[in-house]
Amino acid sequence: MPGDARQVIEGEAGEMFEPPSWDERYLGEEKIWSGNPNAQLVAEVTRLTAGTALDVGCGEGGDVIWLARQGWRVTGADFSANGLARAARHAEQAGVADQIDWWQVDARTFAAGERSYDLVTTHFLHPPDGGMVEVTRRLAEAVAPGGHLLVVGHAPSEAFTHLTASHRAAMFVAAELLPGLPDDFEALVVEQRPRTAARNETTVDVHDSTLFARRRA
Repeated sequence: MPGDARQVIEGEAGEMFEPPSWDERYLGEEKIWSGNPNAQLVAEVTRLTAGTALDVGCGEGGDVIWLARQGWRVTGADFSANGLARAARHAEQAGVADQIDWWQVDARTFAAGERSYDLVTTHFLHPPDGGMVEVTRRLAEAVAPGGHLLVVGHAPSEAFTHLTASHRAAMFVAAELLPGLPDDFEALVVEQRPRTAARNETTVDVHDSTLFARRRA
């Protein structure tokens, strides 16, 4: 591929990491995601006692709605206003809107402040330039003592060769996030978990990089 063409494609890919691109994607009526909870969320959180939860990068709200149905008081956070509007509509339709708050915030500049939660979770958030370590550190600050942090992303794989180099470079293995954990956290799960994903009416085998950690009380 000529260098100029590659730069154009990579530039367009970079825009996909920014709010305007996602606002445009969520502008229509067509559903983007399945609405089902992510597999690693169900695997790790089902065993926990429900409390307060923060889902960062919540998109259309599938995980938020699932958590609310399990008895959690949830804050759904995303940098896309249109995504949050969609998620709020879906929560209304699911009958759990009264258990959910919404927060427009960019995970890359997120600051917990006085907020803290028993569970902080994010799925498939892939900021460029290795930025997920810093995001992990920011999210960890929002975990209450005794609470849990769950970070899940795409592990690098040949299954994603159709994506641009920028997208593939933003993927990670779970161990790469460990420097983002403060000293008072204990890592409980640091692994790549196999999962079958649907793509274009077929299925592909992928791995979810899964970091699950607990803040000491």
